[in-house]
Amino acid sequence: MKTLARLVVDTNILVAAMRNNAGPSFAIMQCVRRAEVTMCCSPALFLEYEDVLKRADQLAVSGLLRTDIDAILNDLAKVIVPVTTHYQWRPQLRDAADEMVLEAAVNAQANAIVTYNLRDFKPAQNFGVLLLNPEQAFKQFSLSRSPAP
Repeated sequence: MKTLARLVVDTNILVAAMRNNAGPSFAIMQCVRRAEVTMCCSPALFLEYEDVLKRADQLAVSGLLRTDIDAILNDLAKVIVPVTTHYQWRPQLRDAADEMVLEAAVNAQANAIVTYNLRDFKPAQNFGVLLLNPEQAFKQFSLSRSPAP
């Protein structure tokens, strides 16, 4: 049986996925849904997803309602692998809000962080975690871009 890539997805990927269902971020999230990759997430990071996705400006751009976000996050919670963060190496990154992403990735022994902020996560490489945008993740892990069933 093939071992699935373990990914930690930065919040900006979820935001992009909610805004454009034809883009690479949405396609990555469909790979998570189809169990082509394992998405790992800490409770703190999951709460950040909820906070950001439910902001008024995000809802206005995505055209989604708060109840839609609840449903999406409930479905996501069913497929992610929860990560308990045992260690904190702060500060490692310029943006303190990004620290929880790095901590989730290191504690999950993730293969990669998928983000559009590659430069902000450079220190993650010191922990053996790849930094990939969605396009790079498709290539690195030979993921399918097929539409959701």
